[in-house]
Amino acid sequence: QVQLVESGGGLVQPGGSLRLSCAASGSIFTIYDMAWYRQAPGKQRDVVATITSGGSTNYADSVKGRFTISRDNAKNTVYLQMNSLKPEDTAVYYCTAAVVATSRSFTNYWGQGTQVTVSS
Repeated sequence: QVQLVESGGGLVQPGGSLRLSCAASGSIFTIYDMAWYRQAPGKQRDVVATITSGGSTNYADSVKGRFTISRDNAKNTVYLQMNSLKPEDTAVYYCTAAVVATSRSFTNYWGQGTQVTVSS
């Protein structure tokens, strides 16, 4: 079994910064793509940023230039540095990981979500 545990959410003022972390643990052989999604109240869950095992990244247009996704493969951890936060960034943020387990089964896992609130 594999678990993803997120941390780093909270309340921040507009223009502020937060750094989210998501650590994967369990019976992991390797992790391919990792990503962050977000879901605001009453809206669908949308992708924010993705990163391959080799470090290639993609971002939603709404966060380009403000958010940075990175990962530490040795720690099975993905990060999301969020700068210049806006009220419209308020959402529950979820991490995902495409995991090959030690059994060689492949599963896309989700974290439990962490709340980010941008408000003055």
